[in-house]
Amino acid sequence: MFDGLKRLWGRIVSMFSYTTLKNIIGKDVALSQTMIDAINKWKKMLAGNADWCDDTVESLKLEEGICREFADSVLVEMEAKILDNDKMDKVLQKSLSDMNKKLQTGLALGAMVLRPLGPDTAEYVAADKFIVISFSDDGTPNDIAFLVVKCAGENDYYTRVERHYFTNGNLTIENKCYHSQSQSDIGQICGLEEVVEWANILPGPVIYPGMVQMDFGYYQNPIENKVDGSTCGVSIYESAENLIRKADIQGARLDWEYDSGERAIHIDERALKKSGGKTYLPRLKKRLYKGLNLDDGKDKELYKEYSPEMRDEAFRRGLEEYKREIEFNVGLAYGDLSDAQEVDKTATEVLASKTRKYNRVTAIQGKLEECLNGFVNALAFYNGSYMSGVEFNCEFNDSILADEESERQQDRQDVSMGVMSLLEYRMKWYNEDEETAKSKIPEQNQVIE
Repeated sequence: MFDGLKRLWGRIVSMFSYTTLKNIIGKDVALSQTMIDAINKWKKMLAGNADWCDDTVESLKLEEGICREFADSVLVEMEAKILDNDKMDKVLQKSLSDMNKKLQTGLALGAMVLRPLGPDTAEYVAADKFIVISFSDDGTPNDIAFLVVKCAGENDYYTRVERHYFTNGNLTIENKCYHSQSQSDIGQICGLEEVVEWANILPGPVIYPGMVQMDFGYYQNPIENKVDGSTCGVSIYESAENLIRKADIQGARLDWEYDSGERAIHIDERALKKSGGKTYLPRLKKRLYKGLNLDDGKDKELYKEYSPEMRDEAFRRGLEEYKREIEFNVGLAYGDLSDAQEVDKTATEVLASKTRKYNRVTAIQGKLEECLNGFVNALAFYNGSYMSGVEFNCEFNDSILADEESERQQDRQDVSMGVMSLLEYRMKWYNEDEETAKSKIPEQNQVIE
């Protein structure tokens, strides 16, 4: 029966409504229907299938670019290590090897979980695959359910609800299984043994005395939730959704300008080659030549050129402006998405944008470190080392602003060598006009120490 058993991770949250989830858990859950809809919308956007994308508007994949840029900046030269346990550190390092792409999904959907599946394995769980039932005062889940859906055959769906919560301050885990013949219906409760892979899982509830924290690491974007006002995480690009839509549409306009403005030569059918009573165009020239019935008369031209004036530059400038607005809204620096050569900003504005990115990246790193700390403690629990504790170290670099300082130091050296004038230096780094810069240049000392 289970030869064709499949794990359906793709859209677990979208399969069930808030009402269904409430009935499964037996109480209200923190994940509202509004948040369920938002998570599904962000996932579609990430995949390039936003609601505004159709036959005429294609996604520019800016969402993917935003997440990739943040993930790269957050993780560059990150060092994380369990210092006193090689076995657990090996599990950590293996998990970190997938961190970049998993973090990109977490950034897109607002949150993610990194959890051990025993002493030597772990998995990432995106926000569309778990249900937060309640949060603690510090914003981390203290009651959560992981949903695993498997399909046997064409119409048999089994859903395992693995719930983690506290009983008298101790970690408690319980499992329930549901069977349905509809993908959108949780169905009726059944035994875990009906799925061979779940036969050895204890239904519980199983209480673990002394385990006073959740057995996973939880990451959530450091962004205020303005979707429904709850504690649930929101997408890194949620504030720029409308701008992304406009950029995609502007990109479609630019593509249409190229397509519609393609040079063509209209040819009277009298000038076309004929074969078997039919007219045809030479191969490789069909895009250039268009056969038409032009005005009759021997004095009329047989060829008319169509070569409209292109407006691509105006459309391209508009697209670049949308990209810069998106960068501002999500916390990226100018040039991360837009053309760096087209950034018409002062040195002060560029520095401010890098500072903005630095602050956002630093905030993400702080949340990620909390996630990794939680994961390491959970891993210690599954390895019997929770009570004795483990030594964990996590460090990030400051490359975003460091690059700015490196550039400034290089310019100082160029001034010292005479390659760059002091006037140019002041105009660039102090945002001064030429007259102001000249008035502040020392008369005798032309070298910056």
